[in-house]
Amino acid sequence: MKFTTVHFIGAGPGSYDLITIRGINIINNCQVCLYTGSTVNPYIINYCPQNARIINTAFLDLNEIKLEYKRAYYYNNNVARIHSGDLSIYSTLAEQIRLLKNMNTYYTITPGIPAFTAATSLIKIELTIPEIAQSIILTRLSGRASKVPFKERLEYFAYTQSTLVIYLSIHRIEEVVKRVKPFYGDNCPIILFYKVTWSDEKIIKGTLSDILLRIKKIYLFKSSALIFISPALISNKFKNSYLYKIKYCRKFRSAKV
Repeated sequence: MKFTTVHFIGAGPGSYDLITIRGINIINNCQVCLYTGSTVNPYIINYCPQNARIINTAFLDLNEIKLEYKRAYYYNNNVARIHSGDLSIYSTLAEQIRLLKNMNTYYTITPGIPAFTAATSLIKIELTIPEIAQSIILTRLSGRASKVPFKERLEYFAYTQSTLVIYLSIHRIEEVVKRVKPFYGDNCPIILFYKVTWSDEKIIKGTLSDILLRIKKIYLFKSSALIFISPALISNKFKNSYLYKIKYCRKFRSAKV
């Protein structure tokens, strides 16, 4: 009986040392390694066994990836399927899962650090500030690869003035600014992150009124980057939560009089 398993692994946003220990251990024990070379740090393949079949899937379509899964099944090989970031968002995981289910092939998912949390650590802030912003919206603009439902239009999200984290849309930054400015105002902070945690990462800070003037490197418009928009990005005028107040009673601590 064949027991081939495809292990989907989130490799983190860029830096090779942000992959989880669990992810590394799984890669160490897989005879086949499929990795998204366009976004995954190439150092990650050093975690593969010496004689592993290693394939950069950036050059493959879904049918060709399916053939690799079939080949692994035929030879009873386990597969490490490595994607950047975390597999829960913008990873093409859903279509690969559907494919594997149709093939009756078992799979697992190992989480990774998503780019937006890594980006947040670089600017050393919290995105959920008491009474300023308590919601984070991950979204994107419609593109060639997939369309965004009409009910998820950027204006609908901007109306809430929640923290916006916009993926895969840096090449349309002028459009983003134009569409959200009526809701957030000219002075709302915006931060652009290019290649988070890579050696050539770039961070550009500004407001909705001046960010377009601050962008000087044209490659930002041609590469994957993140857009953060939120009043929480620079706010220091907020009330402390009640969590650590002396009179706040909770499960692990009694209120102090």
